[in-house]
Amino acid sequence: MKSLLSIFVLSLLLSIGSLQAQQEYSVDAQTYTLKTEVEGSLTLLWNTIDGEYRYFSKKDDTIVELKNTKQNGEYQEEYKTTLKQQTSDAPVSTEKVKLTLPSLHSFFATYNKKRDPSFKEDKESIHLQFRLGAFVGITNSVYTENTYNTAQALAGVDLEMIDAVKLKRHVMVLRFKQTVKGNSYKYSASQLSLNYRFKFVKTPKFDAFVNCKFAALTYFKREDTKLYELAPPVTTTTSGSDFNAPITFGIGADYKVGNGYITFNYNDIVGLSVESNDEFPIDFTLGYKFNL
Repeated sequence: MKSLLSIFVLSLLLSIGSLQAQQEYSVDAQTYTLKTEVEGSLTLLWNTIDGEYRYFSKKDDTIVELKNTKQNGEYQEEYKTTLKQQTSDAPVSTEKVKLTLPSLHSFFATYNKKRDPSFKEDKESIHLQFRLGAFVGITNSVYTENTYNTAQALAGVDLEMIDAVKLKRHVMVLRFKQTVKGNSYKYSASQLSLNYRFKFVKTPKFDAFVNCKFAALTYFKREDTKLYELAPPVTTTTSGSDFNAPITFGIGADYKVGNGYITFNYNDIVGLSVESNDEFPIDFTLGYKFNL
C-alpha cells in the first residue's frame, strides 16, 4: 500500500514539475503568476487561476486581460475588441479567433510576424495540461471471485495529462483506486493504473470518452471463512500483489461546472486479458476534477 502511494505521489510531483516557468505581473491592481506562451511585440500570457483558464495580452508596458463574458445567454467576445485595438498598427483578422490557448497562440504569432518580419518562435508541438480529481463509487468486483456478487464501496484520485495543441481528444490518466472491504465479501484492493481515454464527443461544456486501462499494479487482501457442522468456522487470509495488462474498457463523461468538471465513469465493462466471474459488471464512479 505504501509503495503504491509513493509511486503516485512521485508521479504527481514529476508531472507538476514539468510545467512552464512562471512570473508575477500586476494587472488592474491585482498580482497574477503567469506563463509566457508567445513573446514579441504582442506577448501572450496565461495561467489557470482558481481552476479557470485566464489569458492576458501584453503590449509595451500595458497588460490587458482577454475576456469573454456571458450576458443573457450570449457570449460578448470582448477579447476580439481588445485584440483589434492592440493590433491596429498591423491588423490581423479576429473573426475566427477563439479564447483558447492554441487559437490565441496562432493569432499572436501571426501578428508578431506581420509587425516584425524578423520575429521567430519555436512553436510548441505539444502543450501539456493537467487535471487532478477525486471520485467515489460502487463496484461488484467482477474480476475477482465474489461468489455472492456483493457490492463494495470504492474511492480514489485521477491525474490527467492532456495535449491541448495537437491531441485534444486524447488523454493519459494515472489512477489510484481503493476498493473497501465489505461485510460479507471481505476483499480489499489498492490499485495504481495507467489509462488512455479517447474523447469521441468534445465540446466546451461536455466531453464523452472511452477509457482503456492497459496497465495495473494491484495489492489485494481477501479473507475466506469456511463453516463446519461440528467445528468452529475457519478463516484464512490471502494477500499479495500483481502487475498485469488487463486491457479493460469503460465509458465516461465530463461536464464543466464552475472552475472544474463533474466526471462520471462506468469502469471496466469488458476485459480482454482478465477473466470475470460471469456476473454483470457494476462499477460506477462519480467525482470532481480541476485544472492544475
